[in-house]
Amino acid sequence: MTTYQHGGDIQGFAKKAGCRVEEVIDLSSNINFVKPKIDVDFNTLDIAPYPNYDALYEAIALRYGVAIDEMELFGGGSAAIFALFGYVKGRHMGLPLRCTIYSPAYLEYKKAATVLGYDVVHIDRFENMERLPPKGSLVIFVNPATPDGMVYDVHALLEIWEKQACTVLIDESFIEFCDAPSMTSLLHIYPNLYVLKSMTKYYGAAGIRVGTLISQAQNISKLHTTEPLWKLSAFDMAYILSALSDTTFSQRSALENVESKAHLLETLRHTQHIEKVYPSHANYLLVKLKHMTAQALQEKLLPHRIMIRDCSNFDGLDSYHVRIAVKALDAMHKLREALYA
Repeated sequence: MTTYQHGGDIQGFAKKAGCRVEEVIDLSSNINFVKPKIDVDFNTLDIAPYPNYDALYEAIALRYGVAIDEMELFGGGSAAIFALFGYVKGRHMGLPLRCTIYSPAYLEYKKAATVLGYDVVHIDRFENMERLPPKGSLVIFVNPATPDGMVYDVHALLEIWEKQACTVLIDESFIEFCDAPSMTSLLHIYPNLYVLKSMTKYYGAAGIRVGTLISQAQNISKLHTTEPLWKLSAFDMAYILSALSDTTFSQRSALENVESKAHLLETLRHTQHIEKVYPSHANYLLVKLKHMTAQALQEKLLPHRIMIRDCSNFDGLDSYHVRIAVKALDAMHKLREALYA
């Protein structure tokens, strides 16, 4: 695993397994396997004019229950992360830059902090949650967490972060997979709070790049001045607008994910290779193995064309940790067969 690698190399895996990419059962990716109904003919989409985002902003603002001037759209969650890190850096020119990441966490945060010259401080979520972040640091908290899916009540933490004069980014990219409340309801209380929504994980389309950063209007107004005029394509916009109009999607997604996750949990709890399954409210499970490493388990699953996520490059985890995504029942059945073989 490379330092910032997010998941499996599906092309390389297919080559090693001797199969086509479409034959790979990709359990390394935590993208929703349930898809919204998209009523768009992309062949006839008018792409000649520059895109106008008014309808998209209105639809997303309605989806998250915020005002249009409290949000900024980006070409995916990663673009939003780098933009915010750059913006915060610009506000603190000449001052020490610290980024406190509650780890393990999505690796793009560590990458952005390192590339942009922040001193990175890790707080171990599993062992040391009571540790105070340095004053004035940029705090990163992913909720539900990655790669384990744990949901935290961050109200008490927000009070601590405010006393420490921190700028706070809460990543809620997977919150639609559970019933946890969004921190967008607290924007009026905490002026230095930002909330990230990476829409395409939930809507099952990582190739469509739309991420939303939400904060107080005055923060978004300042951030907006540093952004280019056009960031999303007409294809991105059309897909998300159509996905948001699918009124049955959330119910279908919840029902199918719950069923598949229950099957996956049952499989893992009766597998001899597993020492621990971490509690998860999201569409993936973090597993600690016994008697074999993540690499060894991947080799065992290779003939079955099943790819999992080696978590050894996450801060605080080792070569015995893997993440397994919740996918369709057929994929869960094949994983059970492979593990029990």
